[in-house]
Amino acid sequence: MADDNITHERAEADGRPDDAVPDDAFSSRRGKLDQLRAQGREPYLSRFDVTHRAGELAESYGQLEPGADTGETVTVAGRLVARREQGKVAFLVIRDATGDLQLFCRVNVLGDEAFSEVTGLDLGDWVGATGEVLRTRRGELSVAPTEVTLLSKSLRPLPEKFHGLTDTETRYRQRYVDLIASPEVRQVFETRFRIVSAIRRFMEGRGFLEVETPMLHPIPGGATARPFVTHHNALDIDLYLRIAPELYLKRLLVGGFERVYEVNRSFRNEGMSPRHNPEFTMLEAYQAFTDLEGMMELTESLITSVAAEVLGTLEIEYQGTPVDLSSPWPRSTMIELTSEAAGEDVSFARTLEELRTLCGTHGVPVDDSWGKGKLITELFEKLVEHELAGPVFVTEYPLETSPLARKKPGEPELTERFELIVTGREIANAFSELVDPIDQRERFEAQMRAKATGDDEAMGYDADYLRAMEYGMPPAGGLGIGIDRLVMLLTDSASIRDVLLFPHMRPEA
Repeated sequence: MADDNITHERAEADGRPDDAVPDDAFSSRRGKLDQLRAQGREPYLSRFDVTHRAGELAESYGQLEPGADTGETVTVAGRLVARREQGKVAFLVIRDATGDLQLFCRVNVLGDEAFSEVTGLDLGDWVGATGEVLRTRRGELSVAPTEVTLLSKSLRPLPEKFHGLTDTETRYRQRYVDLIASPEVRQVFETRFRIVSAIRRFMEGRGFLEVETPMLHPIPGGATARPFVTHHNALDIDLYLRIAPELYLKRLLVGGFERVYEVNRSFRNEGMSPRHNPEFTMLEAYQAFTDLEGMMELTESLITSVAAEVLGTLEIEYQGTPVDLSSPWPRSTMIELTSEAAGEDVSFARTLEELRTLCGTHGVPVDDSWGKGKLITELFEKLVEHELAGPVFVTEYPLETSPLARKKPGEPELTERFELIVTGREIANAFSELVDPIDQRERFEAQMRAKATGDDEAMGYDADYLRAMEYGMPPAGGLGIGIDRLVMLLTDSASIRDVLLFPHMRPEA
């Protein structure tokens, strides 16, 4: 807390939309800016040399006694977030990337004119200060400035402790204000960036090379999803924002790279929800000479390692539900879980009509083009997936919904594929890779037939990928992890928008 019960200035904006700042508030600040320039002073400096950060001072002087001086002069800078005046003393709180710090400003040190300028500062202004580090009699670590400098004038007032911005869409749309006023929001994103860094260190430690593959694809592939389309003028061709990097990464297996991964941005032109954003981040990794078992081990080791490093624990809570990430994670097949939930056999032994009837019983919409595999998958998603607290590996997905996965030996309707489900959400998807080009060609042809019947999420026919496979692809396992969903889990965030700095929004009215 700030010294002497510092209070936050009431926000003139009070949480109104971006352009709804009252004229008097904006005009007052603009008037101060114009006055500075009329005096020949620049309100937007190009540089200010800082010697110390708030967090560094808190760590260095954590044991300093109340009323004690240090004799050390420092230069600090930050955004003014709170203030209080008391006669010939002013208490300002500035915030930098490491925390908050009080400026203990005294008229007898600064002089009347400089002190007046200090008291004329507005919340939101960026200021720098040079002075001695001390702790006030009331115990607040402070810098007592001999000089205070306005670094950048704020023209829009900040909401009071963000109480005004109660509308979530306004928070997401004005993330810059959200970050200014809510340190806990910034902490979520700092955790996100540490998670991604930890993933990279883990993968490098496993011998994987981080690579970059195209984001503009001539043929949408690597997943079943509706793509975004654009046009390249010079080549006069349509291109697609990638829905997944999979087929390019597997081309690298053909070329001789045995362990590759990419932390990638992918795009899907689909609906938005608390779990879906049209632009999202994935980790995709491919490893030669391993299979589904190897991908399970990689997934479990990676997530537990990252959670332990970033959070310091494997026992977390997500939206009130305890989640234990400790190994080993259980495994169950899709058919086992769905049959248990339905109270009857849900398998390929049932007729197509029986599965359609079962879908109707449980309120699952059915398309005439769907086969048994798709129907079983839809039943699983309706009856089971959201009930799995996890972590659990759900295995043996139907071939119909897994066009790039290896068939399960002896059961050609199923594949060697798993999804990792935690708190009812898919976090990872992996399989033993299909490396047979003849089989892959047949599956692409099936996808094209589905597209012809109206399935706009079906994959395209990638002839070049088939050509690559015909040169020979080694046995391999592949893995995709939704970074955004993993961050949601590890930061206890209810919506994907809470872990995206700038989520996509409808245009402002």
